[in-house]
Amino acid sequence: MKKNLLISLWFTLVTTVIFGLLYPLVVTGLSQVLFPDRANGQLIEKNGKIVGSRIIGQSFTGPGYFHSRPSNAGTGYDPTSSGGSYLGPTNKTLIERVKGDVQRLQTENPGAPIPVDLVTSSGSGLDSDISPAAAEFQIPRIAHSRGMKEADVSTLVRKHTKDRDLGFLGEARVNVLELNLELDTLATAH
Repeated sequence: MKKNLLISLWFTLVTTVIFGLLYPLVVTGLSQVLFPDRANGQLIEKNGKIVGSRIIGQSFTGPGYFHSRPSNAGTGYDPTSSGGSYLGPTNKTLIERVKGDVQRLQTENPGAPIPVDLVTSSGSGLDSDISPAAAEFQIPRIAHSRGMKEADVSTLVRKHTKDRDLGFLGEARVNVLELNLELDTLATAH
C-alpha cells in the first residue's frame, strides 16, 4: 500500500514537471524561434505603436473606412467575449438586426447585391477578414468619402486580397485593418 502511494506521488510529480512545465516551455520556445510573428499574435505596428492584430477584427464605422463583419463578441470585437449570438434563423432580434443592416447597405449602394458576410456575424465574432465581394461592395462609399477614384480603391482592394491557402483551403479574403491602414497612409501622403 505504502509502495503504491509513493509510486503514484512520484508519477504525479514527474508528469506534472514534464507536461506542466517542460513541455509548455519547449513549445513556447520553439514557437518564438520558428514563428515569432504568429506566436505573438500577429500584431501590426504603425509609427512604433501597436494598432491591432491581423487575426482579430476591429470595428470601423466611419464612411471612409472599410467596415468589418458584424460582431457579437461582447460589445463588438471583444476578444475576451468571443462567441456567436446563438440566435436561430427565426429569432426576431436577429431578423430585425439583419433587416436593419440590409436597409442601411441598400442606401449605401442601391441596386447592388449585398454580400452575406456584411449582414451576418461569424461564430467567433472576431473575424478580421471580409470577402472580396464585401470589399468591392464598399468601394463606391469609400471612394466618394475620401475623394478618390473608384478604380484606385479597387486596385487597393485587389492588392490586399489573399487567395485560398495552398490554392484550395478556405476562401479568398481581404484583411480590413491592413486595408484601412493603407487607405490612411495614402491619405497622409497626399
